[in-house]
Amino acid sequence: MTEYTIKPIVTGFCKTNKSTYIYHPSVHKFYDTEGFEMLPVTVFLVEGNGKKILIDTGMCQTEIADKYHHPGDTQPEGYAIYEKLEAMGYKCGEITDIIFTHLHWDHIYHMKKFPNAKRYVQRSEYEFATNPIPLYFKSYEEPRLGLTPQFDGLDFVLLDGECEVMDGISVYLTPGHSIGHQNIVINTKEGKYHCCGDLIFTYDNLLPVPEMNYDITPPGRFQDIVSEWNSIIDMKKRAGSKEMILPTHDPLMIELEKEGKVFGA
Repeated sequence: MTEYTIKPIVTGFCKTNKSTYIYHPSVHKFYDTEGFEMLPVTVFLVEGNGKKILIDTGMCQTEIADKYHHPGDTQPEGYAIYEKLEAMGYKCGEITDIIFTHLHWDHIYHMKKFPNAKRYVQRSEYEFATNPIPLYFKSYEEPRLGLTPQFDGLDFVLLDGECEVMDGISVYLTPGHSIGHQNIVINTKEGKYHCCGDLIFTYDNLLPVPEMNYDITPPGRFQDIVSEWNSIIDMKKRAGSKEMILPTHDPLMIELEKEGKVFGA
């Protein structure tokens, strides 16, 4: 089985309300939920077997993020995914594949910059993203807001549940944050890493809360809390340890990128 390496790349920062996003109201008394935290928006560059693969493509420029999404969101100069890759010595045309955890705005920007990439997403996610209910117009940048969705006019390989995408890389459904959210499992010489998108926001969401008989600390932002809960439990069992789970938004990713961390190296 092919063994890959994985590099975290931070594409910007979301100003995140702790009490409404990171922590479910039922666990507020066990955590510091005051105020906001600037969470990174991380994508992952996967390399191996002659391929250069992105897990998500990250967020948009500050002006759009601040106006349409979370006031205070920011993408510093040089942080767009194509700029980050160029600084690392890669060309956009070298990217062979992009596997999306889901199609929310902060995971899909600038995908048209990658002309040679094959794009993968769950069918259920794509179908909802292209026809969302008004509650999710912002998440998918629905045209009635005056925006053009990043996926408009593009082709995708639509996946139906758990499957192998290519040798050494598979996906499984993790609904809850979005209808068709998926985790991407990447084989490395260190083991199998689970890129989990927004299934959890920070590693705190993996922690049990014994006082509540909770096996996890549920997040406060979800599409379906029952699916979210069950998906996090499933991921914990599959991954085996926190160290094999790579979330998009945990602050640790900021430091790992600065250190030049390469998982599986």
